[in-house]
Amino acid sequence: MHPQRYTLQQLKNSEVGPVKRLQMVEQLTEFPQEILALKDSLEVLDLSNNKLSSLPDEFDQLEKLKIIFLSNNCFTELPKVLGCCKSLEMIGFKSNQITTVRPQSLPLTTRWLILTDNHIEELPERMGALTQLKKLALAGNRLKKLPDSMANCTELELIRLSANNLNTLPKWLFNLPRLAWLAFSGNPVCGARSNALNEFAKVKLADYELGDKLGEGASGEIFLANQPQDDQGFVAVKRFKGAITSDGYPQDELDCCLNAGAHANLVKTIAQINDTSSLGIVMELIPPTYRNLGLPPSLITCTRDTFPGNTHHGVEHIHLLAVQMASVLAHLHAHNVSHGDIYAHNSLINEHYHLLFGDFGAASQLHHLDSYQRDAMESIEVRAFGYFIEDLLTVSGTSNAEQLTLQHRLEALIKACTLEPISARPKFTDIIGLLNKD
Repeated sequence: MHPQRYTLQQLKNSEVGPVKRLQMVEQLTEFPQEILALKDSLEVLDLSNNKLSSLPDEFDQLEKLKIIFLSNNCFTELPKVLGCCKSLEMIGFKSNQITTVRPQSLPLTTRWLILTDNHIEELPERMGALTQLKKLALAGNRLKKLPDSMANCTELELIRLSANNLNTLPKWLFNLPRLAWLAFSGNPVCGARSNALNEFAKVKLADYELGDKLGEGASGEIFLANQPQDDQGFVAVKRFKGAITSDGYPQDELDCCLNAGAHANLVKTIAQINDTSSLGIVMELIPPTYRNLGLPPSLITCTRDTFPGNTHHGVEHIHLLAVQMASVLAHLHAHNVSHGDIYAHNSLINEHYHLLFGDFGAASQLHHLDSYQRDAMESIEVRAFGYFIEDLLTVSGTSNAEQLTLQHRLEALIKACTLEPISARPKFTDIIGLLNKD
């Protein structure tokens, strides 16, 4: 659901009628006052990829505005007028030069706050008043600590803290009752990276001929590739892009991917590309019979996966997927890796419902954490696993008593995986036993 794109001239000529969504990319240096004329209808405003550095005091006239995107602009502080916007739920200021977040700039209605890739050193205690906050993206800043008041943000489900200057991870962070997706790699608290990298062959990107692009994510592009002097066939090469992604540093993604080890339900890693000019991963080529299990969350669902309208999975197939996912997650935590992004949209399946899981962009290594924190991280991921099953059950159906019984078992497991407090949740090894019970 993308905003309709218009030109500034259309606005000036009053050619834009009452619209709910508006997008404009015109190297703007000043906020077009004509947008305020849409105050009775406008709900989504996207002015990303311009050169704006401020919003007018009258901006709060947009009383119906729910979503604002101002990524890739020139803001040095989060505008205070945002705090006066009574309907604003989603705020996106990725990749600006923000150093300051004042308490007045945060509306209490905020559900989704994106401040990735800025220069923020400190957040105000006001953060704790955002009791409706579900999704918080702070990767790639300069944060040294988090406000203790954020213990009150009990609706938080997803937090990205990677690539900051955090020296500690507060206890309240691990005890947030609804937290399911947490990433914190690339901080001083993480200590030195582990040495599992040495177990994988190092190759150069120049050794490969890149063919068609197979896919693209936040951290990089995946290409069909082969080595001209090698007759072993084609592989997939993921080439990382940029010094930082929406989830953290590419080096941390590479490290977690390599530390994850081998598992039947993980995309197989063959080698690492780790030379002076390139960073990447060489992976086994996934057969074309595999397809994405789901689609990413929407602006409406916020943290929960979506599915195409015609999607249907039998409950017995969902059970099979749950068994495989629980197995791979138990394996990852045994290797001191948390995935951070347990979703259907990061999963592939074939016609036999064999699961392949990947994308370590939000992963974190756990070897530096104490036992309490490691246990808490597993409990957080157990909740994400519960959501994974719950989302799949929204596109399931039952037609007989056996299927209905299986559905009830899965629903009971979801309840166990999402218990509060988090210490009451089962471990992944327990979940495997519960799923395999006759």
